[in-house]
Amino acid sequence: MRALEGFNVFLIRFGSWGTILFMAVIGIVIPYEVIGRYVFQKMTIWSGEVSTYSLAWASMLGGAVGLKKGYQVKMDSVVESVPPAVAKGLKFLAYLTALFFFGMMFGFGLFQTIYNWKQTSPAIGLIMSFPYASLPVGFFIMFFLTLEEFLTFLGWGSKGAAA
Repeated sequence: MRALEGFNVFLIRFGSWGTILFMAVIGIVIPYEVIGRYVFQKMTIWSGEVSTYSLAWASMLGGAVGLKKGYQVKMDSVVESVPPAVAKGLKFLAYLTALFFFGMMFGFGLFQTIYNWKQTSPAIGLIMSFPYASLPVGFFIMFFLTLEEFLTFLGWGSKGAAA
């Protein structure tokens, strides 16, 4: 379990710094394009693609970091209104559903990344596998973060069972 926790610390750092990087790219490219368009009367053809692909990466990495910080939608009122045994069953089912979903989306994203290897973007000629890779990377991180929480919930983690 310690190895998983250490791996997840690395994943969170990677996701955090990646989110910062791609948000910084967006924060530079979009004002650059606006100033270029309205002040200098010149448009670039690459700025739209760069900002769109950066947004995809920032969304997936930021979503994974947000998952770790507890920003996801929860049904706390439902879980708190049922008996403890039912609540534990609901949490167990929620973890399994999330793991299944993240695993399937990782597979789908990996398929899209591989499938689009020969496709290039129209403006900058970027191989489309790079923007599509945000899907499997983000869902990979989400899967392992949820797996750690699930194992902790089962009592296998260092924090004990979280009923």
